[in-house]
Amino acid sequence: MKKLAAKVDDYNERLESGKASKIKPDHVQKVLEKLRRKSAKLEEELASTASMEKRARLEKKLSIARAHIERGEWLLREIS
Repeated sequence: MKKLAAKVDDYNERLESGKASKIKPDHVQKVLEKLRRKSAKLEEELASTASMEKRARLEKKLSIARAHIERGEWLLREIS
């Protein structure tokens, strides 16, 4: 989370200097919706997969999707 906070600080500096455009909460919400749909799809696929190798890959993808969702929710709280 420290890296995310630093990135938000950097974004705010670029925003103030006119080098970045404002992030809108509805843009973040759209991305979060896509990530949640992808996460649900991965969970369904994981439940129906028997291969241990494929399950490991799906679990890794699911872990990454959940991390992105967590970051997106954090960002949404920061910009709202």
